[in-house]
Amino acid sequence: MWLWALLPICLAVFGSVGIWVVFGIAVSNDTVNFTVRFPYISECGTYDPQSCIFSQVCHISSFLTLWIVVIRFQQVRDYGHNSRVNIASIILGFISCLGISLIGNFQQSVFFGIHVFGAFLAFFVGLAYFWLQVWLTYKVRPSEDCWWVGPLRAALCLICSVLVVTSLVFDTGYSSVASISEWALVMSFFVLFGLFACEFRHIDCHQLTVQKRGLSEIYNTSAGGIVLYNTANGMAMQANN
Repeated sequence: MWLWALLPICLAVFGSVGIWVVFGIAVSNDTVNFTVRFPYISECGTYDPQSCIFSQVCHISSFLTLWIVVIRFQQVRDYGHNSRVNIASIILGFISCLGISLIGNFQQSVFFGIHVFGAFLAFFVGLAYFWLQVWLTYKVRPSEDCWWVGPLRAALCLICSVLVVTSLVFDTGYSSVASISEWALVMSFFVLFGLFACEFRHIDCHQLTVQKRGLSEIYNTSAGGIVLYNTANGMAMQANN
């Protein structure tokens, strides 16, 4: 169903527009002065009224990211690749979503330590998540787009890795370089999420399976079209009207 492809596109468009709106409001009310040095994203979203918009952008982005991470995990598993890498990817994705939420909830000027910790979870853990997705792109081939999605995803991850190092190295003496690297890093992340649209457009449906060991009862109704069975390896439910 191609409608699933709109989910990562919505995240990429909404997040990109949202942070630049925050930047525009911060510049218009003289909260930041980019003629002196280019501000960090968190600096633009520190003071009212743009802080409210910044928090809302982070919350909605965190929710959409969590949704995408779960769908991507299920998609990879549906194609028969239920590996430890896929499990690790969903764990890292959850942690990265938590980091995005912490960034929006704890302002830089009020809770600096928690804010920096949230940025670490969002950027560093999020980057690890996308590197795992590069590996899964070549292991799971749900579409014919992998011939260009894989190299593009790997190139963007490499760019993000360089930007992370740049933002750390130039944080003390060249803050403008570090802040510009941060903006480029976030925009690259949105592009990486948007690339999931290529895989999501091939999704038809998902089957929810609840696994529970030790069950061996089998129930089968022939008249109502309802089948409920439990095995030693799992439990499944199916209903037909």
